[in-house]
This record gives sequence, C-alpha cells and structure tokens, in this order.
Amino acid sequence: MEIFQDVVCPVCGCLCDDIEVSVENNKIVKARNACAMGTTKFLNYNNDRIPSPMIKNNGVQKPVSLEECIEKTAEILVKAKYPLIYGLSLSSVESVKVAIELTEEVGGVLDNQTSVCHGPGVQGIHDIGESTGSLGEIRHRADLIIAWGANLQEAHPRHMERYSYTSKGRYRNGKEDRNLIVIDVRETLTAKAADKFIQIEQGKDFEFINALRTALRLEQIQKDKVAGVPVEEIEKLAEVLRSCEFGVIFFGQGVTQVNGKGRNIDGLFSLTRDLNSWTKFLIMPARGHFNVAGVNQVATWQTGFPYAIDLSRGYPWYNPGETTIIDIIRRGESDATLVVGSDPIAHFPPAISKRMITTPLISIDPAHSMTTMVSDVVIPSSFAGIEYEGLAYRMDGLCLPLKKLVKEPDNTMSDEKVLKMILAKVRELKKVN
Repeated sequence: MEIFQDVVCPVCGCLCDDIEVSVENNKIVKARNACAMGTTKFLNYNNDRIPSPMIKNNGVQKPVSLEECIEKTAEILVKAKYPLIYGLSLSSVESVKVAIELTEEVGGVLDNQTSVCHGPGVQGIHDIGESTGSLGEIRHRADLIIAWGANLQEAHPRHMERYSYTSKGRYRNGKEDRNLIVIDVRETLTAKAADKFIQIEQGKDFEFINALRTALRLEQIQKDKVAGVPVEEIEKLAEVLRSCEFGVIFFGQGVTQVNGKGRNIDGLFSLTRDLNSWTKFLIMPARGHFNVAGVNQVATWQTGFPYAIDLSRGYPWYNPGETTIIDIIRRGESDATLVVGSDPIAHFPPAISKRMITTPLISIDPAHSMTTMVSDVVIPSSFAGIEYEGLAYRMDGLCLPLKKLVKEPDNTMSDEKVLKMILAKVRELKKVN
C-alpha cells in the first residue's frame, strides 16, 4: 500500500490540501480528512467510465480508435465557421492553456461554467473593484463571516471548519471568537448553523444591499421594511458590520443568478468598499468547481479576458450576453461545439440543449453524461488530481499542485494531451507548420 500525503482534493473551490490518500494495487481504498463529496470522488471516480473513443454513425455511437476520433474532431473544428469550446473547470491549468491556443487556431469562442454561475461576480470586479484576500488570512483574523446567497455547508462541506466559522486560527479560536450571519431567501443548513439568519424576499437582494449601505452611512431609510426585513433589523446589522474587527462576505449563486445579477454584485462590492472606511472587510465568491477560478485566471493572463472570449476576429473580444455560450447558441450562430469535462446538455435550458445537438457535438470526458450520450464524437480522458498532475486555482486565487495518485486506464490520457493532439491535427489540416 502506498500513502500520499498533502493531497489536494479535486472537487470544489476549497481545494483542501490536507487529504491523505491510501492506494493499493492502483486503487484508492481510503481518503482521510476528505468530506463526503471528496471521499465519494476519490473512492468512486472509476465508476461509469467511458470504455473507448466513439464516433456516431447513423445515429449510433460506435467504438473506434483514438486517432480516428482526433481526426474527426479536427475536421469538424476546421470546417466550422464559428465553433465553441466550453468547460475546462474540472481540468488542469495546463489544459486550459492548450484550449485557448486551439480556440485561437480554429477562430472560435472559449467559454466556461463561469458564464452560468459566477459571471456577474467577475463583471463586478471590472465595474467596482474587489477588496479581497486569502482564505488563510480569513482563518486567522476574521471575527465576522457573512454567507450571502451561499450554502457553504452543502456546497463546500469543509469550508467553515478549515477557513471560516469554526476554524481555529492564530488569532481566532473557532466559533467562540466569530459570528456567522447568513442572508438568504430560505433557511439552509448554513443558516441553521449560523448565529443569525436574515431571510429576505426572493429577488430583493439589490434593495436590501442599498438599504444596508444607507444604514451604514447613518442615513434614514424611508420605509418600514425592505425586502421583507424591518428597518430596525437592517440598522442593527449595519452596526454589527461596522463594529467588527475583520469581516468577510462569501457570496454564491443565490446572488449571481437571481434578479439583478450584476447589479447585485456591484452593490455587494460597493458595500465592502464602504465598510473599509470603518473596519477591515473582504469579499469573496464561493466558487464551485475545483478549477473554475483557474480557467478565469489563465484566460485573463493569456487573452486579457476571463471567459466568453471570442477569438474569431484574430484578436480576443469579450462581451458577456453576446459572446457567452448560451446566447450564441440561442441566436443559432455556432456550427460546432467541443465540450471538455462538462455536461451542458443536462444543465442548460432545454431549448438551448435542443439547439446544441443540431450541430456537431464533441465531448472530452472521463465518465458518461447526458452530453456524452448525444455527442457525435466522444473521447475518454483522465481525472485531474487523481490520474494526472497539474495546477489548479483555489477560490481565493491561490494556485495549488494536483497530484497523480493512480495510473490512468490504457485508453485514456489527460485533457491536456488530448487537446494537444487535436491542435496538432488541426494545424496539419490547415497546412500550418
């Protein structure tokens, strides 16, 4: 038996790096310190694997060689006038770099899960600017934790014990030295564990944020209630925020994917900026997939833009709402899609999924999904952080190394290698040296 120490967990944006993994006969038998989600992935990642590369022939997917799949994929991308490349949030940083190069080569659009989750949060950085720090700083110093539209207990099971509410840092001794306030439209598990839960009305985050900013400035709110919350309670909350020593707001899709979207985030970032006139305050998105932040980071330092990057003009162009994948498919502009490690058919609106399968669809994925089931070309790949090593970015922007724990199946390879093979074949077909 081989035991790997300090393994980075490739599940959520926490990227917990204290996992101890035991491997016996090329099989993971134990994952110590991992949460339920991490344990499930480590012990069951091999279930429902795609057995071989496949190409659809007369409506039926049939096993073929990897070389045939690579050539077919390259042909589709070269013939396409406006192809899409989507996903990569479960891939390594190195894979993202190759995907950007491939997108530029075929003159397409590169988008990722950010456009359907934390995209408004990224745009908020453009509009307002972000006051943020590291999860380590929060662990050691924060005495006030706010979860706004984010259910940390279920989405990031170890977040509170490692980085926030119950974690023991250098200057904070767990929950006895901290307050947890949850602001949400429903009572989540995180809300039940909180010191205070403020339930607001659905779609009224923007109104509540503005009322809180008004109270923070000691100005009068000309209403009895805002978003279903009495003004007296809003004023008390403002005083709690103002009087803390070190506070942080973690926000989730309960803010980014409801009415207001970008305006909600602009309000939260502005609230954080206001609070820094009184005390030390940070804000941070509770990112989902383990490397979704990494896709944004790499895309930004490669192209200048974090997601929804149109490279069809010969230079990067970015305009969310125009160059995001759902909007492109809705307008019927794309003529091919390459999906890497994602399942858009299952998660996109039904009308978009139906349109998506009317053009050639290629999937690179380790396991079966609704997207692989309807794809014209399916290429099996390896699991990042389990079967191949690389880099990933934590939700706070810290880059961490993923480890290779077991040998990958003979018929699979990393996303990076698959994308490099496709890129080489594309250049061969285009007669580019």
